[in-house]
Amino acid sequence: MIDLSVIIVNYNVKEFLLNLLESIRKATERLNVEIIVVDNASEDGSPAAIKGKFPQVKLIENKKNLGFGKANNQALKIASGEFLLLINPDAIVREDTLTKMLRFFREHPECGLAGCKVLNPDGTLQLPCRRSFPTPWVSFTKITGLSKLFPKSKLFAKYNLTYLDENQTYEVDAVSGSFMMLRKKVYEKVGGFDERFFMYGEDLDYCYRVKKAGFKVYYFAGAEVIHYKGESTRRSSIDETNLFYDAMNLFVGKHFSSSFLVKIILSLAIFFRRSLAFLNLFKLPILSFIADFLLFAFSLYAAEQIYKSRQYWLGFPSIVKPYVYFLPALFQTAVFALGGVYRKSLISVGRSLLALLAGFIFLSALTFFFKQYAYSRAVLIITYLAAAVLMGGWRIILKLFFKVGLSTEGSKGKTIVVGVSPTAIDLARKLKQSFTEIYYVEGLVGKSIGDIGKSIEGFKVIGSLANIGKIIQERNVKKVIFSSDETSFEEIFSVVAKTQNQDVSFLISGSNLDYIVGKSSVMLLNDAPLLKIDYNISKSTHKFQKRLFDLVFSTPILLLLFPFIYLFSKVSSKNSVLVEFVLRIPEVFIGKLSFVGPRNSSYYDDLFIGKKGLTGLWFTELYDRNDSEEENKLNIFYAKNQSVWLDLEILGKTFSKIFFRRSN
Repeated sequence: MIDLSVIIVNYNVKEFLLNLLESIRKATERLNVEIIVVDNASEDGSPAAIKGKFPQVKLIENKKNLGFGKANNQALKIASGEFLLLINPDAIVREDTLTKMLRFFREHPECGLAGCKVLNPDGTLQLPCRRSFPTPWVSFTKITGLSKLFPKSKLFAKYNLTYLDENQTYEVDAVSGSFMMLRKKVYEKVGGFDERFFMYGEDLDYCYRVKKAGFKVYYFAGAEVIHYKGESTRRSSIDETNLFYDAMNLFVGKHFSSSFLVKIILSLAIFFRRSLAFLNLFKLPILSFIADFLLFAFSLYAAEQIYKSRQYWLGFPSIVKPYVYFLPALFQTAVFALGGVYRKSLISVGRSLLALLAGFIFLSALTFFFKQYAYSRAVLIITYLAAAVLMGGWRIILKLFFKVGLSTEGSKGKTIVVGVSPTAIDLARKLKQSFTEIYYVEGLVGKSIGDIGKSIEGFKVIGSLANIGKIIQERNVKKVIFSSDETSFEEIFSVVAKTQNQDVSFLISGSNLDYIVGKSSVMLLNDAPLLKIDYNISKSTHKFQKRLFDLVFSTPILLLLFPFIYLFSKVSSKNSVLVEFVLRIPEVFIGKLSFVGPRNSSYYDDLFIGKKGLTGLWFTELYDRNDSEEENKLNIFYAKNQSVWLDLEILGKTFSKIFFRRSN
């Protein structure tokens, strides 16, 4: 008889799914299990990868995305295990997770359905893994923020049960669909998921039906999984916010429709929560719109006052006030919106200045058709000059000093690889050679203290699993990468738990070292670096902006600083790094060099990677200066991601390094 049927619904998360299947393989070596994967029309090669690496898996291939509930029902109908496990593809299990869950069920015959401790990648508890049904009071405390304000209060914190000890086991209303185990006889009595729930809410609905059928639902703290939440939705056009609140509305209508008052209260709570979620999701474009509207109106008012003080003009007629300030401001922000200035997570100075130019041309043309406003052309010029300074200024300040609205592509920081086997060495080597992201491999971490101090093919063993927390803290490590072939999932969980309060990301390599999965990304290690179309440095717009940047910044340095530095160099016996930097500014001005670029060559094979620079990632980043391949990797990363803001960031780090030298 089959002990357990594992059911996984997959949608475009191949790398995560392969890691999960590998962890399940290790966790079920002593169990009689079947694994059923339902693929919802993935486009990332998931079915082929499953057939190639896990041929024993029962695979259902759908022609379209049927949603979570319907796809699970397909697998539930053919599952034959005594127990059924529904688990998300972007999760991993410990070696003992499934055996502990089965033992818990057999020791608690009253339990019909249970979830375990679901952890975030940083080791913290994923709150939805234990929760209450959204009754009027529970919904009220959630929507008003009382549950977050008083997380230890039994009265206010019922939604996610944060007042309860996460390390204790107890009966709950509901658990998360990311990991949900039930008895086969429960499914036979209750049936499958309600297929009206496309995604979200079906787990809550199912737990409600299980309890209504007389079974108990438990949160079991003795077993753990790590869940990389939301990976499928990140790779689709699905509007998860709308789906979530549509699901909540469906749940309320289905289970609380008998009470009109309850339904009204819950529906209002969902509406306000949905509105807050929308505002939070689009807070940057909304705040940008408000700031631009007010600043443009202020610029127009200021321009009126300036022009009045110098001319025989009384200002705008009172009959058109305050509309004369607000209507042009509304028009200009509309031009911004049409020009793509307001984006969800990015701030663009260039787009805003171009949109200002377009608005100026259009409003200037209008004065020819409305003669009574012809006097305002000078006011318009002053307005747009002020607006350019104010609107461009707040964007520059946010990007440079607060790091808001910047593109987050790429990654930098010290990295350690857990393992000392040939597989781990190969992984470390591939990381150093990767063109997709910047990885500075600080060293290796072995399993045994006796490995510390060894040097293996140029990589030094700097610690062991026993002191990895201390290594992360002392060396300011930002990424820890495990080789799944060498490190057990039990050991991975242990490390994550010990270091959950440190600012570090944990990633796991694929068994063939062809990918790495992490908190919110998958990095392919066998990437091809010569896809020229993807490189910013070769785009005409970036070339123009870069040349303009070099001219704008080199001109004042040549006029104000260069003569003095030049004279100083003639009388000084030894020039500093700063002096050498300034002395080469003329080469930047004439276009022979750029402020930022590669050190030795403008080409990598036949790929243009930019003019040689006075500085670059080769100056600011940590890497082995004797390793030409690693320097090439930095140069290609720069060429791929080049922008004015990256140049400014590199220049800032350069001057910081020059003036405040610290040992690496």
